[in-house]
Amino acid sequence: MEKTKICRKGWMYSRTSWEPVMAAPQKENADQNFDYMFKLLIIGNSSVGKTSFLFRYADDSFTSAFVSTVGIDFKVKTVYKNDKRIKLQIWDTAGQERYRTITTAYYRGAMGFILMYDITNEESFGAVQDWSTQIKTYSWDNAQVILAGNKCDMEEERVVSVESGKLLAEQLGFEFFETSAKDNINVKQTFERLVDIICDKMSESLETDPAVTTGTQGNARLTDNPPPLQQPNCAC
Repeated sequence: MEKTKICRKGWMYSRTSWEPVMAAPQKENADQNFDYMFKLLIIGNSSVGKTSFLFRYADDSFTSAFVSTVGIDFKVKTVYKNDKRIKLQIWDTAGQERYRTITTAYYRGAMGFILMYDITNEESFGAVQDWSTQIKTYSWDNAQVILAGNKCDMEEERVVSVESGKLLAEQLGFEFFETSAKDNINVKQTFERLVDIICDKMSESLETDPAVTTGTQGNARLTDNPPPLQQPNCAC
């Protein structure tokens, strides 16, 4: 049975191509009031900061208390680009090996991945190649990936250099950011860039809404704020 990917209101896109196929009718409610929906996953070894990264982006909050994610969890955030409402369904995955069967099942349908390691943990950096292989195995060919070296606020404990991160990202064909959920460094920028490259891939693969994919209204950027309401013309 063919898996489906992006959803735009009543339309979804197939696993093997960007050709639209009709989705099941949906009830009209606030949760479905969007133009596009992107499913994103944050993956990587345990304790690299995936949950903190998600909470910083979705809720602008941070806690130093570490609680290991059990299985998988997600948050929803809505952003806007050129008056288009994009719903981001962001999944936070457990890094422990015992949950791997559960988490890889969620790779199907994901449009983008943030593959994260901890710059103070050499083992987490060494595992990036394995995580990359899992993406190739369990996701689809058009899934976009950003490599994120997290905890860059802990410079004194750094064991993975910026150059090493950039080199590995180049070898894997990924874009690269160093980030800090604690100090809110490059968190929003990482998500914004991931959404941008997903939109770029869409524009290359099918004739879709140019307002969201090609930025016909100038150099469009994502924003958390909805566009202002259009004022009606007044002849008074």
